Amino acid sequence: MLHPLLKRSHEWEPVPFGESGDFVYRRNDNLAYAKITPPAGVADLAGERDRLLWLRGRSVACPEVVEWNEGEEGACLVMTAIPGVSAANLSGADLLDAWPSMVQQLAILHRLSVDQCPFERSLSQMFGRAVDVVSRGAVNSEFLPDEDKYTPQDELLARVKRELPVRLDQERTDLVVCHGDPCIPNFMIDPDSLQCTGLIDMGRLGTADRYADLALMVANAGESWTEPEEADRAFAVLFKILEINTPDHERLDFYLRLDPLTWG
Repeated sequence: MLHPLLKRSHEWEPVPFGESGDFVYRRNDNLAYAKITPPAGVADLAGERDRLLWLRGRSVACPEVVEWNEGEEGACLVMTAIPGVSAANLSGADLLDAWPSMVQQLAILHRLSVDQCPFERSLSQMFGRAVDVVSRGAVNSEFLPDEDKYTPQDELLARVKRELPVRLDQERTDLVVCHGDPCIPNFMIDPDSLQCTGLIDMGRLGTADRYADLALMVANAGESWTEPEEADRAFAVLFKILEINTPDHERLDFYLRLDPLTWG
């Protein structure tokens, strides 16, 4: 049955989508997607809509807003489709070939003007979200590394809090427009040329320490390669393209510890 927020001028089919709990539909011409959320998620989906509207014309390859419908059932955001397949569907070898163009797409986003970006994803804001999630006992253990799955949530939060002063100082000098969730499924790839065609799922975009993005991209991509030298090669490309001469691995680890506490 078609969702009541979807207009019936096109045929739509449901598709699986991430961890958000939203409903996602693909239009039969493959040129658009619709994301539908219940009333509790309307503010978040409106935030994604506003970020896409802001990105239009800023040289970032991402969906464009086609339509917005809101009602008692929630809200529906219709967006243009980015051609290609998710990078998550690539083999390890193909992901290595696609990797430089993926990093270039992220670099385009990171080069946008921080002063012109109206959306914030600061460390203080994200830590505040983590405090809320932990206070409700809502941390999803599936997002935690194996060694942390049975650690009390308040201990995980305290570990992050101890590093906050240092990380806040670093953020002030390395603030960029971040994607917010640059995991491999959010990069679209042309399956023939193995070039990145764009970024999707922009609902967490905002100004932040660029290491908040890099930590997620590095950790998620690292799961795709079975040989350590493949990951090492990819990460060397990442830091070279982004002109980071000396990667700060402790900073990467910090954001990897923080991120799982902000979902819930």
